[in-house]
Amino acid sequence: MASVGEEAIREGISNMRNVGIYVFEKVEVLDFAGPYEVFSVTSELNQYELFNVFTIAEKAGEIKTVNGLRIIADYSIDQHPKIDILVIPGGEGTRLQVGNEKVLNWIRHIQPKTEMTMSVCSGAVVLGKLGLLDYLESVTHHQVVHLLKKSAPNTIINENKRMIDHGHIATCGGISAGIDLSLHVVKKLHGDHIYEKTQSYMEYGEWKNEPSRG
Repeated sequence: MASVGEEAIREGISNMRNVGIYVFEKVEVLDFAGPYEVFSVTSELNQYELFNVFTIAEKAGEIKTVNGLRIIADYSIDQHPKIDILVIPGGEGTRLQVGNEKVLNWIRHIQPKTEMTMSVCSGAVVLGKLGLLDYLESVTHHQVVHLLKKSAPNTIINENKRMIDHGHIATCGGISAGIDLSLHVVKKLHGDHIYEKTQSYMEYGEWKNEPSRG
């Protein structure tokens, strides 16, 4: 059975963008789940007309994430829908991804065809390995700055920023920063109203009150 997003694509909805999230063994859960939630909720709140979100792995099927959560990838890198927004999350598994020539060649092939490629956390190390961050300002998780320096010696790492958007390439800090970058992308593509509706629904933002005590 086709997903709501797939049905929308068939009907020719012009605003629809495909968001492909690459997942792999020992991926950090919130690195991919945060963007997945932001983009899928945004579409849900707008008649499923904005984003069709799916996961891609080297091989379709079960993936074991950091700390043991098991997920099922929708597609393999050999066969998947067109990708408008590519998300490369981080996690312990990125140490192996930077040496996986099949995956690197896949990203190298599809990345120029995307509207935007964004990394979360140590996903920047993968983009750096491909030279996609050369002479660009970038950011990653504070604990893997040394890995980014090694994979991308020509990038300009700014540890004081939570996210950096160059238009076609965007990077962000660790774990929860993927939510912020995804919300930023929603705002950039669809404006304040759509952004605020998603942010409100997710109850995500700056909360000034202290938790009440029972």
